[in-house]
Amino acid sequence: MAPLKNVASCLALVDTLVHRAPHLPNIGVFSGFSGYGKSMAAQYCWNRTGALFVEVFDFWTRKKFCQALLAELGVAQPRGTIGDMMDEIIARLGDDPARPVIIDEADKLVDKGMIELVRDINKAAQVPVLLVGEELLPQKLEQHERVHNRVLEWVLAQPCDLADARALADFLYPRLGISDELLDLIREQTGGKARKIATTLNAAASFALTAGVGELTIANYRGRVFTGETPKRFSARRAA
Repeated sequence: MAPLKNVASCLALVDTLVHRAPHLPNIGVFSGFSGYGKSMAAQYCWNRTGALFVEVFDFWTRKKFCQALLAELGVAQPRGTIGDMMDEIIARLGDDPARPVIIDEADKLVDKGMIELVRDINKAAQVPVLLVGEELLPQKLEQHERVHNRVLEWVLAQPCDLADARALADFLYPRLGISDELLDLIREQTGGKARKIATTLNAAASFALTAGVGELTIANYRGRVFTGETPKRFSARRAA
Protein backbone atom coordinates (compact mmCIF):
# COMPACT_ATOMS: atom_id res chain seq x y z
CA MET A 1 0.00 0.00 0.00
CA ALA A 2 1.41 3.36 -1.02
CA PRO A 3 1.87 5.62 2.06
CA LEU A 4 -0.72 8.23 1.10
CA LYS A 5 -2.01 10.80 3.56
CA ASN A 6 -5.58 9.45 3.35
CA VAL A 7 -4.33 6.03 4.42
CA ALA A 8 -2.66 7.57 7.46
CA SER A 9 -5.77 9.63 8.27
CA CYS A 10 -8.05 6.60 8.07
CA LEU A 11 -5.75 4.52 10.27
CA ALA A 12 -5.53 7.33 12.82
CA LEU A 13 -9.33 7.54 12.90
CA VAL A 14 -9.67 3.81 13.58
CA ASP A 15 -7.06 4.08 16.34
CA THR A 16 -9.02 6.96 17.90
CA LEU A 17 -12.22 4.88 17.91
CA VAL A 18 -10.53 1.85 19.44
CA HIS A 19 -8.82 3.83 22.21
CA ARG A 20 -11.51 6.37 23.00
CA ALA A 21 -12.51 6.91 26.62
CA PRO A 22 -15.35 4.63 27.79
CA HIS A 23 -17.84 7.49 28.13
CA LEU A 24 -17.36 8.66 24.53
CA PRO A 25 -19.19 7.42 21.40
CA ASN A 26 -17.22 5.21 19.02
CA ILE A 27 -18.54 5.68 15.50
CA GLY A 28 -16.27 7.38 12.98
CA VAL A 29 -17.03 8.66 9.48
CA PHE A 30 -14.46 8.72 6.69
CA SER A 31 -15.94 10.35 3.60
CA GLY A 32 -14.92 11.99 0.35
CA PHE A 33 -15.31 12.12 -3.39
CA SER A 34 -15.02 9.01 -5.54
CA GLY A 35 -11.45 8.23 -6.56
CA TYR A 36 -9.76 9.66 -3.45
CA GLY A 37 -8.70 6.19 -2.32
CA LYS A 38 -11.10 5.76 0.60
CA SER A 39 -11.78 2.08 -0.02
CA MET A 40 -8.08 1.26 -0.36
CA ALA A 41 -7.39 3.13 2.88
CA ALA A 42 -10.21 1.24 4.63
CA GLN A 43 -8.89 -2.09 3.36
CA TYR A 44 -5.43 -1.20 4.66
CA CYS A 45 -6.94 -0.50 8.09
CA TRP A 46 -8.80 -3.81 7.87
CA ASN A 47 -5.57 -5.73 7.29
CA ARG A 48 -3.55 -3.66 9.77
CA THR A 49 -6.00 -3.85 12.69
CA GLY A 50 -7.73 -7.20 12.18
CA ALA A 51 -11.07 -5.43 11.85
CA LEU A 52 -14.22 -6.87 10.36
CA PHE A 53 -14.79 -5.47 6.87
CA VAL A 54 -18.04 -5.32 4.93
CA GLU A 55 -18.63 -3.57 1.61
CA VAL A 56 -22.29 -2.74 1.04
CA PHE A 57 -23.78 -3.28 -2.40
CA ASP A 58 -26.73 -1.47 -3.91
CA PHE A 59 -28.91 -4.61 -4.13
CA TRP A 60 -28.50 -5.53 -0.45
CA THR A 61 -31.43 -5.95 1.91
CA ARG A 62 -31.40 -5.91 5.71
CA LYS A 63 -31.15 -9.69 5.68
CA LYS A 64 -28.22 -9.66 3.27
CA PHE A 65 -26.39 -7.11 5.41
CA CYS A 66 -26.81 -9.29 8.51
CA GLN A 67 -25.69 -12.38 6.59
CA ALA A 68 -22.58 -10.59 5.33
CA LEU A 69 -21.61 -9.52 8.86
CA LEU A 70 -22.15 -13.04 10.20
CA ALA A 71 -20.07 -14.48 7.37
CA GLU A 72 -17.23 -12.16 8.42
CA LEU A 73 -17.72 -13.41 11.97
CA GLY A 74 -17.19 -17.00 10.84
CA VAL A 75 -20.77 -18.21 10.44
CA ALA A 76 -20.71 -20.28 7.26
CA GLN A 77 -24.47 -20.38 6.59
CA PRO A 78 -26.31 -17.65 8.50
CA ARG A 79 -29.94 -18.53 9.14
CA GLY A 80 -32.95 -17.25 11.02
CA THR A 81 -34.91 -14.03 11.07
CA ILE A 82 -33.28 -10.63 10.95
CA GLY A 83 -33.83 -10.39 14.69
CA ASP A 84 -32.14 -13.75 15.28
CA MET A 85 -29.15 -12.76 13.16
CA MET A 86 -28.84 -9.38 14.85
CA ASP A 87 -28.78 -11.10 18.26
CA GLU A 88 -25.99 -13.40 17.07
CA ILE A 89 -24.02 -10.51 15.55
CA ILE A 90 -24.20 -8.54 18.79
CA ALA A 91 -23.25 -11.56 20.89
CA ARG A 92 -20.26 -12.44 18.73
CA LEU A 93 -19.03 -8.84 18.49
CA GLY A 94 -19.43 -8.47 22.24
CA ASP A 95 -16.82 -11.20 22.75
CA ASP A 96 -14.18 -8.81 21.37
CA PRO A 97 -15.46 -5.23 21.85
CA ALA A 98 -12.14 -3.65 20.80
CA ARG A 99 -12.29 -5.17 17.32
CA PRO A 100 -13.39 -2.48 14.83
CA VAL A 101 -16.14 -2.96 12.28
CA ILE A 102 -15.43 -1.19 8.98
CA ILE A 103 -18.38 -0.64 6.65
CA ASP A 104 -17.51 0.58 3.15
CA GLU A 105 -20.13 2.24 0.91
CA ALA A 106 -22.05 3.04 4.09
CA ASP A 107 -24.05 5.78 2.37
CA LYS A 108 -26.04 2.97 0.70
CA LEU A 109 -27.23 1.88 4.13
CA VAL A 110 -28.49 5.41 4.73
CA ASP A 111 -30.20 5.57 1.33
CA LYS A 112 -31.99 2.28 2.00
CA GLY A 113 -33.07 3.19 5.53
CA MET A 114 -30.80 0.50 7.04
CA ILE A 115 -28.37 2.65 9.01
CA GLU A 116 -30.27 2.08 12.27
CA LEU A 117 -29.06 -1.53 12.16
CA VAL A 118 -25.53 -0.17 12.56
CA ARG A 119 -26.57 2.01 15.49
CA ASP A 120 -28.18 -0.98 17.20
CA ILE A 121 -25.04 -3.08 16.72
CA ASN A 122 -22.79 -0.27 17.95
CA LYS A 123 -24.94 0.48 20.97
CA ALA A 124 -25.48 -3.13 22.06
CA ALA A 125 -22.01 -4.56 21.36
CA GLN A 126 -20.06 -1.34 22.11
CA VAL A 127 -17.71 -2.04 19.21
CA PRO A 128 -15.97 0.77 17.30
CA VAL A 129 -17.56 1.30 13.87
CA LEU A 130 -16.02 3.10 10.92
CA LEU A 131 -18.45 4.26 8.23
CA VAL A 132 -16.78 4.88 4.87
CA GLY A 133 -18.70 6.61 2.11
CA GLU A 134 -19.07 9.35 -0.44
CA GLU A 135 -18.76 13.09 0.11
CA LEU A 136 -22.39 13.60 1.16
CA LEU A 137 -22.42 10.86 3.83
CA PRO A 138 -22.11 13.35 6.74
CA GLN A 139 -25.05 15.38 5.42
CA LYS A 140 -27.12 12.22 4.93
CA LEU A 141 -26.46 11.16 8.51
CA GLU A 142 -27.86 14.48 9.75
CA GLN A 143 -31.28 13.07 8.89
CA HIS A 144 -30.70 10.22 11.36
CA GLU A 145 -30.12 12.04 14.62
CA ARG A 146 -29.64 8.95 16.79
CA VAL A 147 -26.80 7.79 14.55
CA HIS A 148 -25.39 11.29 14.04
CA ASN A 149 -25.16 11.80 17.82
CA ARG A 150 -23.01 8.68 18.20
CA VAL A 151 -20.29 9.90 15.82
CA LEU A 152 -17.07 10.69 17.64
CA GLU A 153 -15.05 12.05 14.74
CA TRP A 154 -15.57 13.06 11.12
CA VAL A 155 -12.64 12.84 8.70
CA LEU A 156 -12.78 14.08 5.10
CA ALA A 157 -10.56 12.32 2.58
CA GLN A 158 -8.39 14.82 0.73
CA PRO A 159 -7.20 15.02 -2.90
CA CYS A 160 -3.64 13.89 -3.50
CA ASP A 161 -0.91 16.48 -3.23
CA LEU A 162 2.43 16.22 -5.02
CA ALA A 163 3.93 14.11 -2.25
CA ASP A 164 1.05 11.63 -2.56
CA ALA A 165 1.41 11.52 -6.34
CA ARG A 166 5.14 10.87 -5.95
CA ALA A 167 4.44 8.11 -3.43
CA LEU A 168 2.04 6.48 -5.91
CA ALA A 169 4.56 6.73 -8.75
CA ASP A 170 7.39 5.30 -6.66
CA PHE A 171 5.20 2.49 -5.33
CA LEU A 172 3.44 1.45 -8.55
CA TYR A 173 6.17 2.18 -11.11
CA PRO A 174 9.52 2.41 -9.31
CA ARG A 175 11.44 2.33 -12.61
CA LEU A 176 9.44 5.13 -14.19
CA GLY A 177 11.37 8.39 -14.42
CA ILE A 178 8.94 11.29 -14.23
CA SER A 179 9.65 14.90 -13.34
CA ASP A 180 7.95 16.64 -10.43
CA GLU A 181 6.59 19.26 -12.80
CA LEU A 182 4.88 16.67 -15.01
CA LEU A 183 3.67 14.68 -12.01
CA ASP A 184 2.16 17.78 -10.42
CA LEU A 185 0.43 18.69 -13.68
CA ILE A 186 -1.04 15.17 -13.88
CA ARG A 187 -2.21 15.53 -10.29
CA GLU A 188 -3.82 18.85 -11.13
CA GLN A 189 -5.55 17.61 -14.29
CA THR A 190 -6.91 14.48 -12.56
CA GLY A 191 -8.35 16.50 -9.70
CA GLY A 192 -5.99 14.87 -7.23
CA LYS A 193 -7.90 11.58 -7.46
CA ALA A 194 -5.61 8.68 -6.60
CA ARG A 195 -7.41 6.26 -8.92
CA LYS A 196 -7.04 8.53 -11.96
CA ILE A 197 -3.44 9.37 -11.09
CA ALA A 198 -2.66 5.64 -10.92
CA THR A 199 -4.38 5.02 -14.26
CA THR A 200 -2.49 7.90 -15.84
CA LEU A 201 0.80 6.60 -14.43
CA ASN A 202 0.09 3.28 -16.14
CA ALA A 203 -0.38 5.13 -19.44
CA ALA A 204 2.80 7.11 -18.79
CA ALA A 205 4.81 3.94 -18.15
CA SER A 206 3.53 2.43 -21.41
CA PHE A 207 4.34 5.64 -23.30
CA ALA A 208 7.88 5.75 -21.88
CA LEU A 209 8.48 2.12 -22.88
CA THR A 210 7.10 2.56 -26.40
CA ALA A 211 8.88 5.87 -27.02
CA GLY A 212 12.14 4.70 -25.49
CA VAL A 213 12.22 7.71 -23.18
CA GLY A 214 14.22 7.44 -19.96
CA GLU A 215 12.72 10.46 -18.19
CA LEU A 216 9.23 11.83 -18.76
CA THR A 217 8.80 15.59 -18.65
CA ILE A 218 6.16 18.08 -19.71
CA ALA A 219 8.20 18.67 -22.87
CA ASN A 220 8.24 15.06 -24.10
CA TYR A 221 5.11 13.38 -22.71
CA ARG A 222 2.35 12.85 -25.29
CA GLY A 223 0.38 10.09 -23.60
CA ARG A 224 -3.06 10.04 -22.00
CA VAL A 225 -4.20 11.81 -18.86
CA PHE A 226 -7.33 10.28 -17.36
CA THR A 227 -9.28 13.31 -16.26
CA GLY A 228 -12.69 11.65 -16.47
CA GLU A 229 -13.59 13.77 -19.48
CA THR A 230 -13.75 12.67 -23.11
CA PRO A 231 -10.36 11.06 -23.96
CA LYS A 232 -7.84 13.55 -25.28
CA ARG A 233 -4.11 13.83 -25.75
CA PHE A 234 -1.95 15.25 -22.98
CA SER A 235 -1.77 19.02 -22.89
CA ALA A 236 0.91 20.88 -20.97
CA ARG A 237 -1.18 24.05 -20.86
CA ARG A 238 -2.17 25.03 -17.37
CA ALA A 239 -5.50 26.62 -16.59
CA ALA A 240 -5.37 30.40 -16.79
